[in-house]
Amino acid sequence: MSARFAHKTVLVTGAGSGLGRAVALAFAAEGARVAVAGRTAATLDETVALITEAGGTAAAFTADVSESAAVRDLVTGVVERFGSLDVAVNNAGIFRGGAPIAELSESDWQTLISVNVTGVLYALQAEIAHMRTQESGGSIVNIASNLGAHSRRPGLAAYATSKAAVSALTRGAALDHIQDGVRINAVSPGPLDTTMSLRPGESEAERATRMKEVQPLGRVSTTAEAAAAVLYLASDDAASVVGADLVIDGGASA
Repeated sequence: MSARFAHKTVLVTGAGSGLGRAVALAFAAEGARVAVAGRTAATLDETVALITEAGGTAAAFTADVSESAAVRDLVTGVVERFGSLDVAVNNAGIFRGGAPIAELSESDWQTLISVNVTGVLYALQAEIAHMRTQESGGSIVNIASNLGAHSRRPGLAAYATSKAAVSALTRGAALDHIQDGVRINAVSPGPLDTTMSLRPGESEAERATRMKEVQPLGRVSTTAEAAAAVLYLASDDAASVVGADLVIDGGASA
C-alpha cells in the first residue's frame, strides 16, 4: 500500500457503489482513513468490508446530502471518529430528467437541483467550516460531469445544467477559500464502466461496440482511471492546482 494519504482522513459521499466506491478503495489503498457516506447502509457496509479486507481503515455514515443538518452532522461524526477531515470528495449525485425541456417534470428538476447542486453546496459549507480550522487546511474534489460545462446532449439538458452548476460552484468556492487553506477542484467524468452508461436493455458487450464508434478513445473510462484523477487533485502533487475541472472522458468533449 502506498502512503500518499497516510494519517489523513478522507470523506467520500455516494460511496456505496460505482465511482464513489472506487474512489474510497483507492484512497484506502494509499493509506487514508476513509469515511464512506450515502443513503443506503447496506451498500456502504459492502464498501467498508472491501476496504477492511484489503487491510485498510474505513467507517460508514448514512446521510442525505440534500439535507443541510444531515451534512453538518456527517462532518461532525467523521471528525469525532477519526480526529480530522483532510480530504472530501463530493461524489453523491443522481440522474433524472432524461427528457426534452418542454416535457421535463417539476419533480425531476427539483430533485436534480436538490441533490446535485444544493447537496454539493451543503457539503462544501460543512467541510470548509471544519477544514479552515485545521492548521493543515484541506482539499476538496467535487464530481461534476463532461455533460454540462463541457458538452451537451439532446434530452439531457436538466442533468447537464445541474453538473454545469457544480463546475461553476467549484471554481467560485476555490477562489473564496484558497486563502483559508482549503483547495477545491472538480473532476468531470464521461461514460464510465458502470451501469449508468448502459442504455436500457444494453449489455456490456453491446456498450463496448457502441463506444468504439462514438468515443474517440474507443471505450468507456474505468472507475479506477477517474479515481486516479481524484486522488491526484486531492494530493500534495497538485498543491498549486486551484479551481480546476479535470475532464476524464476519452476525448468526447475535446
